[in-house]
Amino acid sequence: MIKVGIIGCGKITQLRHAPEYFENPDCQLMAYYDEDQSRSEALAAKFGGKACSSVDELLSSGLDAVSVCVTNVAHADITIKALEAGLHVLCEKPMATTLKDCQAMVDAAEKCGKYLMIGHNQRLSKAHVKARALIEAGEIGEILSFRTTFGHPGPEGWSGMKNSWFFDKSRAALGAMADLGIHKTDLIHYLTGDTITEVTAVIGTLDKKYPDGTLIDVDDNAYCIYKTSKGIVGTMHVSWTFYGEEDNSTVIYGTKGVIRCYNDPKYSLIVERKDGERQYYILDQLTSNELQNSGGRTNTGVIDSFISSLCTNTAPLLSGQESMKAMKVIFAAEQSAAEHRMVQVSQT
Repeated sequence: MIKVGIIGCGKITQLRHAPEYFENPDCQLMAYYDEDQSRSEALAAKFGGKACSSVDELLSSGLDAVSVCVTNVAHADITIKALEAGLHVLCEKPMATTLKDCQAMVDAAEKCGKYLMIGHNQRLSKAHVKARALIEAGEIGEILSFRTTFGHPGPEGWSGMKNSWFFDKSRAALGAMADLGIHKTDLIHYLTGDTITEVTAVIGTLDKKYPDGTLIDVDDNAYCIYKTSKGIVGTMHVSWTFYGEEDNSTVIYGTKGVIRCYNDPKYSLIVERKDGERQYYILDQLTSNELQNSGGRTNTGVIDSFISSLCTNTAPLLSGQESMKAMKVIFAAEQSAAEHRMVQVSQT
């Protein structure tokens, strides 16, 4: 039985980490910590375990692993502290706010002999797993291009706070590009089996405002053109200003056909072949903020994957090392937008 603690007890913990750990038969929730003691106490009352008064108390509670669900700027410090305390770590995305911190997290995991996993849940959704299998089997030939989108009304709807910490540069550091773009960037690496090596990006704030009416100081939209090492070219748009239904779709265009993921309200995956033949799959419903808030929670697979990794002593699919590939792209996109030019991404 894997003994687990959670550091940071906001919405991502309340709606995903805590209930998914609770439902997994191979682990037990033992401890929680949050700067707001009432939140950790509420989780302890609901799922069992104890509310701790400090991170140090939690880390010394006889645990095997922790989830790190704090603000972006605190990811690296707390993750490294947990690893050095001898615990495996599942850290929420984005991995960290600087490449130096990302590398430090990877180095700490290796030095301490512990696993570090990052919560890139899109690799685990059934339509994406099926799409990768079809691509690898040559069902749409060689990949030529792609387009991927992730947009919703913003983190204030997800968090329940109009003035969300996601808008506070001192705590979030990065905006929609890192919050949503990291998911889709990692997904493109997964689906194509390739890595992004060139980025041209426009990143900005179009509409989100603080209570005083001024624009937030992190981005609410990002538009990117990506090119991979094999010459695949595609686009990514991520947004906190889709004031309607959430769009979490990805389309892969190949020499023999097209694969559409979560691009249709009924079918989670559609294959369109060059000869006009179509195949339709009903596989799952991608976990969305809208679904979560309506009480229709679905399992992301992240917790189950993490616990399985620990139980079998195998490196996690969503390892820190693998996650760094996508983080390098995010930082390159930030540079591209700031300097108004294409930026090469070093994936070595």
